[in-house]
Amino acid sequence: MNQTSIPLAGVIGMPIAHSRSPALHSFWLKRAGIRGHYVPLEIAQADLEQVIRALPKMGFVGVNVTIPHKEKVLALADVVTDRAALIGAANTLIFRGDGKVHADNTDGYGFIENLRHGAPEWDPASGPAAVFGAGGAARAVLASLLDVGVPEIRLSNRTKARADALRAEFGTRVRVFDWVQAGNMIDQAALVVNASSLGMEGKPDLRVPLDGLTSHTVVTDLVYTPLETALLKHARAVGCTTVDGLGMLIYQAAPAFERWFGHRPDIDEETRRVVLGT
Repeated sequence: MNQTSIPLAGVIGMPIAHSRSPALHSFWLKRAGIRGHYVPLEIAQADLEQVIRALPKMGFVGVNVTIPHKEKVLALADVVTDRAALIGAANTLIFRGDGKVHADNTDGYGFIENLRHGAPEWDPASGPAAVFGAGGAARAVLASLLDVGVPEIRLSNRTKARADALRAEFGTRVRVFDWVQAGNMIDQAALVVNASSLGMEGKPDLRVPLDGLTSHTVVTDLVYTPLETALLKHARAVGCTTVDGLGMLIYQAAPAFERWFGHRPDIDEETRRVVLGT
């Protein structure tokens, strides 16, 4: 790209109007003094391949990818990172100078970085992790927890077959519980993760018994609307260390921003306020 061109990036999904990513990346661009733009792109599934092929010709250096395109873009990429292949989805595309489309997944990285900053005392080897949910977010969580050395992952999902499929894929360190027994996963767990949409505004509540929580449990919820979910509120009342889901959104975005714009953004309270719109 020549020095006079203005780099473009964005986020593709369907729908996309709710995304906080444009506010986040636009803030980082402005703070770094970079003459670039980051835009939301609502793309239908039928148009996805045509759009991916066209974006580099329009000056785009890359895009984030969200629902429902995360799995499909893997087949459209020329290069797929090991972690994107393991998770089975990509959330970041880099349009390289040689014309190749590079697919990566930074969701797991964002999840672990958020945990490390929000709960620095958490040691992956200290005990099992209990994970609710078996969708795309859960795949990234499982891959990253296994990678950092969590000895056992207890997994439960309302549709058990989806949890069984993840166990078959990720191996024997994953142990599946029936949904009616999901509360039992929490006993002696060092970490509890809600990787489902339960508890999100407009979604059903996470109705799981939380009696097993102690003040030594670290609890994190990937949901960030509301910022403090019922799970986190209950956990905080018990004395748990709690980590909200907003940080994962921010931390997963930083490596993509650096790849596209050549600058590693700072993550601070001002960044959180911008993403929250406060």
